[in-house]
Amino acid sequence: MTTTLTEDISATQQEISLSEKITILKRKKKAVILAHYYQVPEIQEVADYVGDSLGLSQKAAETEAEIIVFAGVHFMAETAKILNPNKKVLLPDMMAGCSLADSCPADKFGKLVAEHPDHTVITYVNCSAEVKALSDIICTSSNAEKIVNSIPKDAPIIFAPDKNLGKYIQKKTGRKMLLWDGACIVHEAFSIEKLLKLYQEHPDSIIIAHPESEAHILETAAYIGSTAGMIDYVKKNPSKKFIVATEAGILHKMQQEVPEAILIPAPAEEDNTCACSECAFMKMNTLQKLYDCLLNETPFIDVSEEVRKKAIVPIERMLELSK
Repeated sequence: MTTTLTEDISATQQEISLSEKITILKRKKKAVILAHYYQVPEIQEVADYVGDSLGLSQKAAETEAEIIVFAGVHFMAETAKILNPNKKVLLPDMMAGCSLADSCPADKFGKLVAEHPDHTVITYVNCSAEVKALSDIICTSSNAEKIVNSIPKDAPIIFAPDKNLGKYIQKKTGRKMLLWDGACIVHEAFSIEKLLKLYQEHPDSIIIAHPESEAHILETAAYIGSTAGMIDYVKKNPSKKFIVATEAGILHKMQQEVPEAILIPAPAEEDNTCACSECAFMKMNTLQKLYDCLLNETPFIDVSEEVRKKAIVPIERMLELSK
């Protein structure tokens, strides 16, 4: 009598944790789990790689696994599928979207692009596959400055969808760009009044911020950078107290990397359970959903071949420039 994989796991592993079951299952299925820094700690702990958007894109491009489980949000899993059309890409919760990606519908963005045919179109990775397909090159917060600087100085640029990142890169590069009016609700939720009050309470701390934050938040920061950049900064900085202005999920990996550091999440405008800024979409993924999606190999990401062929070009341009 044969047993199914489900029966085998449930019958022989009733005493082990869900995390251990996931580890065993991914090995049996030759799967890899990629997780963003904003995922809950228990998901980060079972992941094969935890990183920012650039690092995750690079790992997705080079993986030899047969199945990719993307513990993140929809646009991230789409990017993995674009890079791996013949692999199954799973997302624990298909409703895990992105407010920034949603702020840039492909039909409206397409009209802007059509109205400015002489512009080089740079889009932040936090966008849909359809928007990527309308782009000349993709960027992440890690490499946006480098990508913009790679464009000839006399070439006009459309930068989308994050206006805050776009304004920051304009200031860094001196380039004037046509900015799409999009933003991440998580990074716009920080309260400058509460942040300054928190700093007064901890004058020995250093404020670090993600460039998706609004300009008045960035003006308070001693360091501005991607999630990976922020972690690296904390690791190398002799100071041991930091106020961190990005999604609070980063604190788990940051604390692992610098156990002795005191890490304080930047306060959000609205009161919530942690008095910090959390992405409800990122937190839709749970360990149970991760296990279920790997077990049942669903929900899976699908990108049309027409869109994929167009979208992979600007992604590969970004990856080449990021080597």
